[in-house]
Amino acid sequence: MKFTSCRLWPVLALLISWSAAAAAAVGEGSLLDGWHDVWPFRFLLNMMGYSTIIIPGYLLIKYFRRTNYQDTGHGICSPVIKACVFGSETKSGLLDEVSSAPRVEVDSGSPVRQMFKLTFCAVGLQVSYLTWGVLQERVMTRSYGEAPAEQAVGEPDAGGERFTDSQFLVFMNRILALTVSGLWCLIIKQPRHGAPLYKYSFASLSNILSSWCQYEALKYISFPTQVLAKASKVIPVMLMGKMVSHKSYEYWEYLTAALISVGVGLFLLSSSAAHQPSTVTTFSGAVILAGYIVFDSFTSNWQDHLFKYKMSSVQMMFGVNLFSCLFAVGSLLEQGALVEALAFMHRHPDFACHAALLSVCSACGQLFIFYTISQFGAAVFTIIMTLRQAIAILLSCLLYGHAVTAMGVLGIGVVFLALFLRLYARSRAKAGRRSALPPAQKV
Repeated sequence: MKFTSCRLWPVLALLISWSAAAAAAVGEGSLLDGWHDVWPFRFLLNMMGYSTIIIPGYLLIKYFRRTNYQDTGHGICSPVIKACVFGSETKSGLLDEVSSAPRVEVDSGSPVRQMFKLTFCAVGLQVSYLTWGVLQERVMTRSYGEAPAEQAVGEPDAGGERFTDSQFLVFMNRILALTVSGLWCLIIKQPRHGAPLYKYSFASLSNILSSWCQYEALKYISFPTQVLAKASKVIPVMLMGKMVSHKSYEYWEYLTAALISVGVGLFLLSSSAAHQPSTVTTFSGAVILAGYIVFDSFTSNWQDHLFKYKMSSVQMMFGVNLFSCLFAVGSLLEQGALVEALAFMHRHPDFACHAALLSVCSACGQLFIFYTISQFGAAVFTIIMTLRQAIAILLSCLLYGHAVTAMGVLGIGVVFLALFLRLYARSRAKAGRRSALPPAQKV
């Protein structure tokens, strides 16, 4: 993708204007401290760190392809370079055949088995990410060094110290996921890997950016507002699927996706807090959440596209997290933020426990994510995660005594009605396709 300097200037000017306004609003400390406290400056700083890895990597890939290194290269590093740039099956032409063919979903022939697999994926995702959401809110909205129960979200820090580096939390999550998937690949035999490794970098970059946006948004908006935005991303994922994977969806898929978003939105709006943040804070949070939706939609659809190489979900997890760790640790070291984060962890052991548990939930959640996408596709995965948003609010109501209004009950009903309609329409469509096959292929 090529960008000219004239196209980049409006984007940079907009980010600089936001940063200047936010820095002026800080009004405390030095000018550098003020700039470092605003999210556009941190975002640009992170992107510059990633570019120190992306640009040399891009130039190397272009060089190896231009010199036909696949046929002429030799030496001790040759197998690694060929796997990273060309993949192991490119020479035989099998890779092009696989990448152009649509992903075939395995039909076990047993609806009970398919329902069991879907239930297993749904429960695993719910447990992993409900726990992860609770810890995420604790880490990003509360201070350490004081009794957490005495501080409400949004209240001043009362002498405590708040952790602010979202990128370090992303790195912690990815390093454990890389370790788990790497050990899994070593212990359990995996399919022959054919995808060029550099293709994982696209999903890795969008993945760490979406995770960064998710953590960063909690500094500017409330948790229910973030949940509302995340619950409405079913349609963006489907639209991204049309652009990335050239997918086509039936009308009932668009209808049920819209119903799910509306239903969850009704429920979450009914549970929103009375306190409203300032306009500037709301605008910053909205921009960050928009970035999260775009990056996350691209990640799931690009992963769905990569599964055409017939890889396993654990291989996908390893490849994506390998580049994610490379991007994150490079940026953290260049900014000097890694040492500061480790020092904060040493000062506050309870933060170290929360960060470790966050990483465990993230690693388990990623296993379920890749398995779900490989078996059912990105749209079904998003529906499960959308339903998780409603369960998160229900859990909050049970734990903290929030009342469920009539609008909330209506929203829950719309969500489950949409899910029922989607399952019914999918089963009817699958039955129609099977009935259209010749008798010899129905077995």
